[in-house]
Amino acid sequence: MSTAWSPPPAAGGDPTPPGYAGPPSTQPPPHPYPYPYPPPPAQPPWAGPYPPYPPPYPGYAMTPSTNGLAIAALVLGIVCVYWVTSILAIIFGHIALSQIRVSGQRGRGLAIAGLVLGYAWLGLLALLIVVVAVVRTSVGTG
Repeated sequence: MSTAWSPPPAAGGDPTPPGYAGPPSTQPPPHPYPYPYPPPPAQPPWAGPYPPYPPPYPGYAMTPSTNGLAIAALVLGIVCVYWVTSILAIIFGHIALSQIRVSGQRGRGLAIAGLVLGYAWLGLLALLIVVVAVVRTSVGTG
């Protein structure tokens, strides 16, 4: 049986076959500086104090909420059902004004508008009662 391999070298002999120089070197030639750029120059340490942080952004001020009773007074003043809502508009408007004065909430104009509408509806109710009373007395006597 014949093989393509040559027999192993004798003990202590050169293991490379004759005429074989070995694999080519994969090492690049030595450079005076690391490839591809020279090293950066050394930087001196920081000598002074660190710069101050920039000032923070100003915060947004929260706007106060609108008083719920002021909104209710305005809605009840607009929608008049059997003049009960006008009385509620007046009550809610006065309570809302006192709460707004103490807490600093928004809605003072809404509460005032609800009060004006509530008093206007009550004034119309009083005028209607007077007109009906006058008409009944004048029809009953005639």
